[in-house]
Amino acid sequence: MSQLLPPLGAVLPELVLALSAISLILIGAVRGEGSSGLVTGLAIAALAAAGVLVLIGPAGPVVAFHGSLVVDAFGRYMKLLAITGAAVSLVMAVDWQHREKQEKFEYAVLVVIATLGMCMLVSAGDLIALYLGLELMSLSLYVVAAINRDSVRSTEAGLKYFVLGALSSGMLLYGASLIYGFTGSVNFNAIAQVVQTPSIGLIFGLVFLLAGLCFKVSAVPFHMWTPDVYEGAPTPVTVFFATAPKVAGMAIFVRVVMEAFPHITHQWQQIVAFVSVASMLLGAFAAIGQRNIKRLLAYSSIGHMGFALVGLAAGTEAGVRGVLLYMAIYVAMTLGSFACVLAMRRKGQAVETIEDLAGLSRNRPVMALMLAALMFSLAGIPPLAGFLAKYYVFVAAIQAGLYALAVIGVLSSVVGAYYYLRIVKIMYFDEPAEAFDPMPTELKAVLAVSGLFTIFYFVYPAPLIEAAGAAARSLF
Repeated sequence: MSQLLPPLGAVLPELVLALSAISLILIGAVRGEGSSGLVTGLAIAALAAAGVLVLIGPAGPVVAFHGSLVVDAFGRYMKLLAITGAAVSLVMAVDWQHREKQEKFEYAVLVVIATLGMCMLVSAGDLIALYLGLELMSLSLYVVAAINRDSVRSTEAGLKYFVLGALSSGMLLYGASLIYGFTGSVNFNAIAQVVQTPSIGLIFGLVFLLAGLCFKVSAVPFHMWTPDVYEGAPTPVTVFFATAPKVAGMAIFVRVVMEAFPHITHQWQQIVAFVSVASMLLGAFAAIGQRNIKRLLAYSSIGHMGFALVGLAAGTEAGVRGVLLYMAIYVAMTLGSFACVLAMRRKGQAVETIEDLAGLSRNRPVMALMLAALMFSLAGIPPLAGFLAKYYVFVAAIQAGLYALAVIGVLSSVVGAYYYLRIVKIMYFDEPAEAFDPMPTELKAVLAVSGLFTIFYFVYPAPLIEAAGAAARSLF
């Protein structure tokens, strides 16, 4: 009975998000057109409340619903990261919705529902909970991508994402059914006890399962939706896509291989290493020719997922800690970069080409300085946070004997530095273009926090390292 009715603290954040989503739908339906501001404010408050509940929830591992949900330090860390990404992306959307006359209350509700799916996904203890969480998140994301119904680009982005997402869900489900067929269980711990030596059928199942998860973190070869969706979706939606779902996808990627398949590390290590190398190389080379800054950041995010997977390929506690640190720093850098993209407006119209940043250092010196710091950090230049993020995963790979993977990662960073430094060159050395409109207060705040974190992280990195270390230990 205690398994069926778990301590309320274990699922309280999810309950708050679920009840909030239902309440927000009712408020929006009753109040009608003018309810967008109120619903968005309440959605941000609900996400903040869920974050606080995750923070003060049960410290030790709590297993609920017969092992379907697991609440541990790893889950708490990744949930906090996902909720932070979702809440900040909602804050960043407020001014855009007002300027573009896109004040739809449904957007905030869908973000809350997607975040509920992410929390379920991060805490999944079996394949059924994994699929439920994944689909709850994904279905919300499909709608959010096409939320601007009057835009052909937005509708096209939503359709592409939906078609490819449905394919990836089918692959994941097929893989899960194969794993269940060969092990007789859907629970991760039970699968780990059965799978001591690999069989060909089980390896097939594992490949299909990981293929479905690769789609969610936009890792090669399942990355094809990312540039088109990032470019076509409204920019605040792109901010959301680039942060919270990536965190949830990476969390379940780590949990599945570490908890369900710890005895066949060599088999899944080969898959993860291949995906990591392909993602790093594609992210480095494909972004070079991009002129649209959203497409460039899409290829950048593909590359960064490859770098994060270097830590997972190590298959060690240090490697998992590296992944967790990388995701936290990646979210901070991405939110700051997209705050600048959202601020790229002239005479009320959004502009998206990299050339529009020409001479920004003379028109908006503080914005140019922060964006330059973020670009240097994304390129992995010391002593910024992005350099330390890559350092953690490369050291873990070297300790695990994956020297080739670490070398390819370093070379990819060198190639990728070209297109980040090109943006800095355009801002500081090109002839100034027309100045941007004044930057909204909430975007200034996000850019300031993100930029300062990126610049000064090396001064006192201990709290984040300790939190990531505790989260990684809970999986071993």
